[in-house]
Amino acid sequence: MRLALLVPGGSGQLGRDLVESVPSGTEVVAPSSAELDLTVTGDVVSAVGSLAARAAESGAVPLVINAAAYTAVDAAESDEARAFAVNVDGPRVLAAACSSHRVPLIQVSTDYVFPGDATRPYEVDDALGPRSAYGRTKAAGEDAVLGSGASSWVVRTSWVYGRTGNNFVKTIVRLAGERDRLSVVDDQVGSPTWSADLAAGLLELAGAIAEGRGPAAKVLHCTGAGEVTWCGFARAIFAEIGADPERVRPCTTAEFPRPAPRPAYSVLSDASWREAGLAPLRGWREALHGYFAG
Repeated sequence: MRLALLVPGGSGQLGRDLVESVPSGTEVVAPSSAELDLTVTGDVVSAVGSLAARAAESGAVPLVINAAAYTAVDAAESDEARAFAVNVDGPRVLAAACSSHRVPLIQVSTDYVFPGDATRPYEVDDALGPRSAYGRTKAAGEDAVLGSGASSWVVRTSWVYGRTGNNFVKTIVRLAGERDRLSVVDDQVGSPTWSADLAAGLLELAGAIAEGRGPAAKVLHCTGAGEVTWCGFARAIFAEIGADPERVRPCTTAEFPRPAPRPAYSVLSDASWREAGLAPLRGWREALHGYFAG
């Protein structure tokens, strides 16, 4: 089944990997956030309408994967209005346009919608409780999409890194060359996710939807398998670049205050993903090795 994809946020780390990973024969339009601003209603409606028209002409199945988001977690604390516009109003308009044109939508969300005080991986139906402006807007964005009437799915992920843009892996590599020792928090636990692996998972889901096998569950979790602290993740990055992991010193969140509160535990269970018949992502450590090997 041929797909015709619209990927808002196409110049970001996930958007780039989605474009590079699409199956042969897939038509993909992946505008950057500057080229398609989700806060400009007319442009969003036009983009979805054009996608539906092109798909009808070519006989492909149209589908939108929304990779656009306001992800500046700390900045959102003082600019929640802008984060709300991008993470809530934008997806609401996008979903309404998808509903109007009968185009399925996959909305990418985050572990930050949970409070981060769990002692076991979060399931999709666990109670939400975001503690940051970013988390609040992403949770509201989920509601906006799922309540729109569109054929839609929300996919939550966590600790995403890729070859495009700024991320934790790139920062640690840079700091490894600038400092003798680093202090990295060791009391926050999550699941690192390579954007290339996430892109492959989203495209598998898109293919299932196009073939009429879209999961009954409308919320899914898709992350790298396993869990680690930020400190442990940093040490693994050091090992990959041939640096001494002992140069990374553990510290507490209290020693490294940030404007936005971070979840202490944000591991997401992939039970929903497996139950949907989708291939689970590989372990985070194996993925990290693949990232550097490439």
